[in-house]
Amino acid sequence: MSETLEARVKAQTITAMKARDSERTTTLRLITTALKNRAIEKREELSDAESQQILATMIKQRRDSIEQFTKGGRPELAEKEAAEIAVIEEFLPKALSTDELAALVGQVIAAIAEGAGQKPGPKEMGTVIKAVQAKLQADGLRAEGRLVSEAVKVALA
Repeated sequence: MSETLEARVKAQTITAMKARDSERTTTLRLITTALKNRAIEKREELSDAESQQILATMIKQRRDSIEQFTKGGRPELAEKEAAEIAVIEEFLPKALSTDELAALVGQVIAAIAEGAGQKPGPKEMGTVIKAVQAKLQADGLRAEGRLVSEAVKVALA
């Protein structure tokens, strides 16, 4: 993956503009703006991990919006947000399935148990979640925080 996330977004924006796909172009421009704003705040180039974090935040915001629009009886706006999520997800590593996440959580718990000499209990949930998040980032994988939390809770119960 030698090409940066920003470069891939830029290339896709040009393609979408040529195809006259206005929704896709708008979403890609939103991504570009979010990345640029963060780089300006930081006063330096973003790493791919930071860029992916920004995109994950954008997806979370859109999921919250979908929930609000659905409650408010505005399905057309919820659909627009869902379409934006689909475009944003193209630039992120594939999210883990629940089974894959459960297996990863099991590995992390086993490693922690090996190091501490005993299986962590529900009180160590925060420690386990941090370890799982660190492993996900180290392996270049992605999972929503809420799902990680639920998987850890089930594994420690």
